[in-house]
Amino acid sequence: MSERSPADRRMAEPAAGAAGRKTRVGPYELGKTLGEGSFAKVKHARDSRTGAVRAIKVLDRNHVLRHKMVEQIKREISTMKLIKHPNVVQLHEVMASKTKIYMVLEFVDGGELFDKIVNSGRLGEDEARRYFHQLINAVDYCHSRGVYHRDLKPENLLLDSHGALKVSDFGLSAFAPQTKEDGLLHTACGTPNYVAPEVLADKGYDGMAADVWSCGIILFVLMAGYLPFDDANLMRLYKLICQANVSCPPWFSPGAKKFIKRILNPNPDTRITIAEILQDEWFKKDYKPPHFEQGEDVSLDDVDAAFNDSEDRLVAEKREKPESMNAFALISRSQGFNLGNLFEKEMMGMVKRETSFTSQCTAQEIMTKIEDACGPLGFNVRKQNYKMKLKGDKSGRKGHLSVATEVFEVAPSLHMVELRKTGGDTLEFHSFYKNFSSELKDIVWKAESDASKKQAK
Repeated sequence: MSERSPADRRMAEPAAGAAGRKTRVGPYELGKTLGEGSFAKVKHARDSRTGAVRAIKVLDRNHVLRHKMVEQIKREISTMKLIKHPNVVQLHEVMASKTKIYMVLEFVDGGELFDKIVNSGRLGEDEARRYFHQLINAVDYCHSRGVYHRDLKPENLLLDSHGALKVSDFGLSAFAPQTKEDGLLHTACGTPNYVAPEVLADKGYDGMAADVWSCGIILFVLMAGYLPFDDANLMRLYKLICQANVSCPPWFSPGAKKFIKRILNPNPDTRITIAEILQDEWFKKDYKPPHFEQGEDVSLDDVDAAFNDSEDRLVAEKREKPESMNAFALISRSQGFNLGNLFEKEMMGMVKRETSFTSQCTAQEIMTKIEDACGPLGFNVRKQNYKMKLKGDKSGRKGHLSVATEVFEVAPSLHMVELRKTGGDTLEFHSFYKNFSSELKDIVWKAESDASKKQAK
């Protein structure tokens, strides 16, 4: 849903005013939030000039300055501008207003590779190899441009509508000018289960070799359906990673086992390189080298523009009232609203990091029901207007699980509730949601068509 002023969020307002306001930034109309992290939100957007759909990463300028993140954000922008490859999410342009920085990105609509693993348990060897081909193509190209990702994991690998893999999230990336005099990187970062042993050793590491290790972990997860090294205790996990005793499941082919062990070699000096990966017999099966037009050299001269206070460089932020639409017409036109069988599907593992449902209960009844459901599940609730922040009592694999919810009025007798994971582990979110959704079944509105389908079964 589009951003709203406090007045627009009031549940008691009539339907004519309930649609809220949409935000326009330069030529882009911002829509619903697609993702949310510690320092940024990603929003759905439409280019009013061409009608093209984009994803816009929105950063708060003051937050960036306050946390001394200017250089990190500049690095992310610079990195993405350097990369023009069919298997890497493209950065189209960067804009700034007085209060925000906007990164206009390619919109990738096929979900995350992580979700295929969750839904399928594991992938067949040929399918996993096909995705691995694309991952290596992307990483090889990044390295050729002096760029090291440093946080490769299935959650950062997106799929487009044609099933093509797209590497995203360069927030932890580094490029060659950042290496020290010894030619090594010295910042320990990334997601623990996917981090190379030399990164944990904190003695400097080669960004290329570290990325190759992460690719190997990803390949293992794709084919096995679980991590090769995993422990809730970080110190024990680090020990497992540094020992790197890989135990492949019996369904791995001999070629796959040998190949993965060459990648998950704890010694970066003898670990297989990308050049050697491209020559490996297991990898070469059905491999097709990437074909795309090499762009001209990219200028980074305008990277500072997002942090420049010059008035002529700033875009305007405008709130505009959208065209009024009948609420039920809106529901029928939007797949995300047609949720009669929402929970049945999501109980089978299809819920991602964000979901929504509609209800004919009052906003207050919905809020109370959500709060009642959270207590037994061990979640603390913080309320503000019609937003709720849910935070788990216990720390999981990636810290405390946290979920944001918001209630919107679509019509006087119909509300929409959005939920999205804002922190913690995605698998833990899946587990939480299975229990949470069962507590809310009685308040979910079901369309007549869905109800009649159920009766027909």
